[in-house]
Amino acid sequence: MTLHWTPSGRDGAARAGTLRTAHGEVPTPVFMPVGTAGTVKAMTADAVRATGARMILGNTYHLMLRPGAERVARLGGLHRLADWRGPILTDSGGFQVMSLAALRKMDADGVTFQSHIDGSKHRLTPERSVEIQRLLGADVTMCFDECTPFPATEAQAAASMRLSMRWAARCREAFLPRDGHGLFGIVQGSTFPELRAESVAALTGIGFEGYAIGGLAVGEGQEAMFATLDATLPLLPADRPRYLMGVGTPADIIGAVRRGIDMFDCVIPTRSGRTGRAYTGRGVLNIRNAGHAEDLRPLDAECSCPACRSHSRAYLHHLFKAGEMLGPMLLTWHNIQYYQDLMARLRSAILEGRFEEEAAAIEAGWAMTEEE
Repeated sequence: MTLHWTPSGRDGAARAGTLRTAHGEVPTPVFMPVGTAGTVKAMTADAVRATGARMILGNTYHLMLRPGAERVARLGGLHRLADWRGPILTDSGGFQVMSLAALRKMDADGVTFQSHIDGSKHRLTPERSVEIQRLLGADVTMCFDECTPFPATEAQAAASMRLSMRWAARCREAFLPRDGHGLFGIVQGSTFPELRAESVAALTGIGFEGYAIGGLAVGEGQEAMFATLDATLPLLPADRPRYLMGVGTPADIIGAVRRGIDMFDCVIPTRSGRTGRAYTGRGVLNIRNAGHAEDLRPLDAECSCPACRSHSRAYLHHLFKAGEMLGPMLLTWHNIQYYQDLMARLRSAILEGRFEEEAAAIEAGWAMTEEE
């Protein structure tokens, strides 16, 4: 049986369901911690599991450069190498390659680029990206696409999207069907509704196990992002999972779930944890602020993570001021726990028919923030 998604409840456009993969079932809506190079930064696999996370993300670009896709395959695949027993989604590498403007050359067939690590030359095509993701052992493989930069003119966005659609057809051809594995197409078109509609039509004509919305959270702002989702999501098949790539803040996630998104990933919780920013039920706290130096309260009294259960804000403040690596580890754990708890709350609310009530309660808590 191929990878598939089964709905279990709706509240308005918000959806709850189950994604069934080769490495287990994942309740949706789901947030996937980012494990770009085979690790969620500052976390062990056991720690990630302890937060309730069921699925993580890996990255083709970084893993093909180091340690190499063929080596990962020889070592038993990314699941074994990283001690991750659940499903893994792999980003195709398109976003990273496209961000290397000074180090890459693109043509109709693919992209030639220099490694940011040692300057060595590499080639990525739709076929090679799919092959690398198979070698890694990805449960969900993403199509290789061009992430359209923002801002872009309509003509630029159209040319970029149409190239990605040609590449999507080649990815579908290259993908080897296996039980519990699937390929997701990526909708592009910047913030232009007609281009998004054209992209959806092209992808659904090819047929994929799931559909991602790409090219957002790149500077267009929340209002434009939500408007793009409003125009795009009703066009997608209702029986397939929908993944909003690289998003985002808790407020972004609530707004996207409200519109029918099932899957998310973002570096925000881990990156924020490493820099001393903690997401809580009362907004975002900067643990480096002097006001926490003698504060014996937990970061968030309602959180069950080790940072909140065993330590005070004063201790966490001290760790960051002293440059101790335990500080970023504890705050990263806390932030991932916060995101997982948020998704669980939203899922339960959808199933119970009270999504808007729960969203309002969460947002009211943020309005009581103690600091900026």
